[in-house]
Amino acid sequence: MNKDLLLHIVRFILLVLIQVLILNHINFLGFLNPYIYIIFILLVPINVNKSLFLVISFLLGLFIDIFSDSGGVHAAACTVIAFIRPVVLRSVFGLSYEFQTVKLGNLGFGERFLYVTLMVLIHHIVLFSLEIFNFSHILLILKKTLFTSLFTIVVTLLILVLLRRDDS
Repeated sequence: MNKDLLLHIVRFILLVLIQVLILNHINFLGFLNPYIYIIFILLVPINVNKSLFLVISFLLGLFIDIFSDSGGVHAAACTVIAFIRPVVLRSVFGLSYEFQTVKLGNLGFGERFLYVTLMVLIHHIVLFSLEIFNFSHILLILKKTLFTSLFTIVVTLLILVLLRRDDS
């Protein structure tokens, strides 16, 4: 087994365990949890097999759903961002994405921030829309999306900075 594959397997397992054992129990201000498990989806190489990536992303969300008893909302949100990731990558990185030279650790803060923000917002909009699933509660969906996204983006960017230092 090559080193990169082992790294992705360990990252998958660690992120699921950290999410379900620690972060799901935070409830900062009564409703805020950072959903850092999506870091796995953010960091998967861009040249990965698309079908396999969708299945693995679905499984990531499914494991979170199983441990959180959340009925499939995380699996749906992970599958959506895995599916839409090429569009986000192309929009944010342009030619770097086309030539498959994008490495998140080598990017400037602005590009990394935009990529993480778009992916987190899409994930959270899908997640909370499915979780609440009532259009009359649109303000609650938007409130949870906004504040949880801000919390997740900050924590995710901090983790990415720490991971980047380890790679150097």
